[in-house]
Amino acid sequence: MIGLGAVVMWATLGLFTAMTGPDGAAVPPFQLNALCFGLSGLLALVILRGQGRLRDVIATTPAALTLTVAGLFGYHALYFTALRNAPAVEANLINYLWPLLIVLFSGLLPGERLRWFHGLGALLGFAGAGLLILTQGAAFDATFLLGYGAAFGAALFWSGYSVLSRLFPSVPTGAVAGACLITSALSTVCHLMVETTVWPATLTGWLGVVALGLFPVGLAFFVWDIGMKRGDIQVLGAAAYATPILSTLLLIGFGFGAFTWPVVAACILVTLGAVVAAKDMLFSR
Repeated sequence: MIGLGAVVMWATLGLFTAMTGPDGAAVPPFQLNALCFGLSGLLALVILRGQGRLRDVIATTPAALTLTVAGLFGYHALYFTALRNAPAVEANLINYLWPLLIVLFSGLLPGERLRWFHGLGALLGFAGAGLLILTQGAAFDATFLLGYGAAFGAALFWSGYSVLSRLFPSVPTGAVAGACLITSALSTVCHLMVETTVWPATLTGWLGVVALGLFPVGLAFFVWDIGMKRGDIQVLGAAAYATPILSTLLLIGFGFGAFTWPVVAACILVTLGAVVAAKDMLFSR
């Protein structure tokens, strides 16, 4: 249940990002990354200090820290590269292979067993997310191979990070704070190299940055870490396909979209996929 909190928070990513500015005056992605990860990392330090657990930040190993930074920074860097070099619809469709890959890769973990219903549940979820994305009009073009490759790399990075986190159960979740600050620093370097600085022009824009740093680009990574280390990894992987569905429903609720039959069908497929993947957990004797 804690891990699923990340899925809910990631669903707000589109809405909060839209708050940071209209398309022509939006905060550049790496700059936004630097601001959000910096905020989430610093806030986590304050909370950990108040709890007397500040040592959790350094209670990690070089391998675990490298993995977390590769997951947080590597995923976002590749995803932004994909969006710059391929149409967003196609890039998102390839990117959303990561929940399916989590389910498949989990079968390689010690003590984990991949069953047929885990794979079927993940495939149903991918079908639902794919239906939702494809109805926006996807047309794959070989000239965008770099972008497609980056999107697939992003899916590999995030699924690999999520699954391999299971190998470091003794590393406290508080160590994610240090990875957030390193990710913020790396994003700052990338921003200065390839982007022009654009600050939010309104109070709503700044509220969007803060909301992103608190939830989808903040707390979500901490609860996801708990879910990957202590939860049912196959169920969480399949249930992650709820992210694009919940995001779409949220945008519809705020008047940025219409409730159409693809949305209904996608909701049904993703829900069915999550239930199928959780068959043992929900219906075991």
